Amino acid sequence: MIQDTLSRRAILIGGTALLATSPLQALAQDVGPAIHVLKDPNCGCCTAWIEILENNGFAVTTERSFGTLLMRYKLDNGIPPKMSSCHTARIEGYMIEGHVPVADIRRLLDERPDAVGLAVPGMPYGSPGMGRESEREAYEVFLIRRDGSTEVFTSYSAA
Repeated sequence: MIQDTLSRRAILIGGTALLATSPLQALAQDVGPAIHVLKDPNCGCCTAWIEILENNGFAVTTERSFGTLLMRYKLDNGIPPKMSSCHTARIEGYMIEGHVPVADIRRLLDERPDAVGLAVPGMPYGSPGMGRESEREAYEVFLIRRDGSTEVFTSYSAA
């Protein structure tokens, strides 16, 4: 009888403690912005880029897409063909095309330009998810304007 009472008491105390601390845990985790990524399910570099986002506090969801469906999605959302890469993401109303660094995504969200979003066309070696940054080739991150024009947002020199 005493053992049953202690077990119930322990469960009640433990449950109360859990409920009391769960809001604090949510605040302490500081979940970052939500980003939804469309990618080919067989693409390893896309997965590597997603891991970088997650490791930097982004709340990432993914959706399988490939071929003409993925290309149609890009075009329908203002990504010019010349800016195309292997995966496409949406974050807070902006499109992110390809291996865009976390710092550039954060800058975009801070500055909030009137634009479609950012793109790293192709798959430059050393961009996030595409090999060692210490061996990176030079590449640029482009801001895609609503009229389809682009301008350099950030330049990364070769390592």
